[in-house]
Amino acid sequence: MNHYGAPSAARAARMWHEVADKVFVRRFLDFNVTVGLIIGGDAALVVDTRGSERQGRELANEIHWLTHGRMIVANTHHHYDHTFGNAAFLPAEIWAHEQCSAHLRTDSRTTQLALAAAMPEVAQEYTDTHITPPIKTFRESVSLELGGRTVELTHFGRGHTDNDIVAVVPDVHVVFAGDLVEQGGPPSFEDSYPMDWPGTLGRLLDVASGSVVPGHGQVVSRSFVEGQLADLSALAQLARRVRFDGGTANDALPLSPFPATAARAALRRAFAQLAGEL
Repeated sequence: MNHYGAPSAARAARMWHEVADKVFVRRFLDFNVTVGLIIGGDAALVVDTRGSERQGRELANEIHWLTHGRMIVANTHHHYDHTFGNAAFLPAEIWAHEQCSAHLRTDSRTTQLALAAAMPEVAQEYTDTHITPPIKTFRESVSLELGGRTVELTHFGRGHTDNDIVAVVPDVHVVFAGDLVEQGGPPSFEDSYPMDWPGTLGRLLDVASGSVVPGHGQVVSRSFVEGQLADLSALAQLARRVRFDGGTANDALPLSPFPATAARAALRRAFAQLAGEL
């Protein structure tokens, strides 16, 4: 360990898992977030930047041990644990869905204060983070050329948020799914669109023939995503059926395929969608 408690270069490099040729994944203890690195001949794409400026600097330093190429960043969605490290990568181009940038501009200070209140022992780490919204944005899709390798960034629709994007590396059949897919726990529904999520995940499956990298947890296969899609579809169908019968989200809760805490948020959002409130 070095003076600041960060792992040595050799140890940190071993923490990166090469899931395909020059496509790396790193899972961090902080928020159990999983980030990616896609290396081309001229540039490298960093998929998500962790949850604070300090965490972003730690990530950038590790990446320099794997490549010295020009860096580009993609944020899979606006949540702090995927974007608050952006400042550490400047002056790199930072790409995301247009709504990701809008959320970061309007909501981030509230999130910083909430994080500081929840973790007072490291409050300054979050309040001092310089929020850096992406300035390279798109609505549907964009292709990034890394030098002999193309990465497709695509918004397949609403799901975990209204601005989820997927990074597809076609030459090695790897998909970075962000929080549209989560391993090790149920999906997070607080900002979600449960009635749209199954369709969005189905479109993701159209391009998922190899490894799928979730926003949290371990790399998964297509069959794992199919299982999560089945659960999300069951929840959407449940919400529609119970509401049609005059029931409430609480009535649907015992029948949900997800644990109670996740299901409560999911059904609240699903019923709001069905009522035209989202």
